[in-house]
Amino acid sequence: MARVSVKIENHIAQVTLTRADKMNALDSDMIDAIIEAGESLIDNADVRAVVLSGEGGAFCAGLDVMSFAAMAAQDPEEIAMPRTHGNANRFQQVAMVWRKIPVPVIAALHGVVFGGGFQISLGADIRIAAPGTKMSIMEMKWGLIPDMGGMVLLPHLTRSDVIRKLTYTATPILAEQAETWGLVTELADDPLAAAMDLAEQISHKSPSAIRTAKQLISYAEENIADPDAVLLEESRVQVALIGKPHQMEVIAANLQKRLPVFKTAT
Repeated sequence: MARVSVKIENHIAQVTLTRADKMNALDSDMIDAIIEAGESLIDNADVRAVVLSGEGGAFCAGLDVMSFAAMAAQDPEEIAMPRTHGNANRFQQVAMVWRKIPVPVIAALHGVVFGGGFQISLGADIRIAAPGTKMSIMEMKWGLIPDMGGMVLLPHLTRSDVIRKLTYTATPILAEQAETWGLVTELADDPLAAAMDLAEQISHKSPSAIRTAKQLISYAEENIADPDAVLLEESRVQVALIGKPHQMEVIAANLQKRLPVFKTAT
């Protein structure tokens, strides 16, 4: 059965987890389907924003129980150690692939966002959650640690003591608390509609400037201890945008009080 659907319309890719009968819990097939969906968008020049959501009553309930049993029968080193996707293993790629997509990814969260599902959401640029959504770093419940990219992504979003408390206890928190800790960007009664509205706003911005902005933000995060390098990179990528067709079209559209029309993504 299909685990993930991808629909591209008006330059927005809607990626939907479609295992609703299992609260979109992650099994082996779903892990592969999520990776395939994400990787299919990396080189798609027509896409300007991505909305990631889950069908049914939850965004994603994490790894399903049957997958634990299957993993227990395998050599853990063979599962975890091979770098199958650049610097990541297969499980890490499920979350990290969204950071590798060159356009903004907006996650619409509802129901439960547990374990691997929580780490997938961290891979998005922006997280919009319904009030009352439950979120948890669930791995400690099963005697494990978060190992799907969470420890790369979490330190950019919240404090060390918050990460430690959530990791040590596996206690679920509500989206309202997650927002105060920086783990949720904003709350919305209909997070999918809010995510689509935001994606539409982004789709009308300069595609090259948006892609450059995402790349520059990542560069700044990775080089936070080297402000000289970040300042130089700011200047370098700005030079590549000034006077180019996308910027000139933005200027013309602003002066003519209309939406810009962009021919290509680069």
